[in-house]
Amino acid sequence: MSEPTAVLATPFLVGLTGGIGSGKTSAADILGARGAFVVDVDQISRELTAMGGDAVSAIAQAFPSVVHDGIIDRTLLRQIVFADTTKRQALESILHPLIGIETSKLIESNEAHAASYVLLVVPLLFESDRYAERIDCAVVIDVDEIDQIARVTASRNIDESSVAKIISAQLPREARLRRAQFVIDNRGDRKALERQLVELHSVLCANARQSRELRVSAQPKSQSTEAMS
Repeated sequence: MSEPTAVLATPFLVGLTGGIGSGKTSAADILGARGAFVVDVDQISRELTAMGGDAVSAIAQAFPSVVHDGIIDRTLLRQIVFADTTKRQALESILHPLIGIETSKLIESNEAHAASYVLLVVPLLFESDRYAERIDCAVVIDVDEIDQIARVTASRNIDESSVAKIISAQLPREARLRRAQFVIDNRGDRKALERQLVELHSVLCANARQSRELRVSAQPKSQSTEAMS
């Protein structure tokens, strides 16, 4: 009798989000070190918009003033798109399809299937059905707006008014919290963040195992095509 062909179940997909300056990258680093396969939409976007990236030529056509010698002036581009909704939508129409293609490749990769679960890091997770409808559960890294502004102005070359515009373009904090299955309070220090995430990782691993077992058991049994001798 021939052996049934193994079918890979879809990886358990955890969406991780939070407002600007909430600590998504730190959280992803901690969970990634423990076995999650991290797919960071911001990182994909940075690669697409780096010199030679697949999005640069289209951005140069749509925003000629922000690209010089193949290099995007990110500060200028940010100022333009957050001052004009139409311009922001134009940029999104360039980036989102490309990001979607790269995201799907990573989620479907062998490395993703081998991991405990896939952690999809998306700042605007709930703002787009593209990602919200794919995930199995959502984790919000939460801080208040005062902390957001203080952290971003201290760590990046962005002034307070620009940070405020970015925050206003994102889903309100209360709305994010209502849609999350898990909330991590990142108003404390790194150790406090790590303690919460270690506990969360155990829960996510258990949920992923259960989901994998259910999906495999739901697959139709393979029938042998060989006659019994």
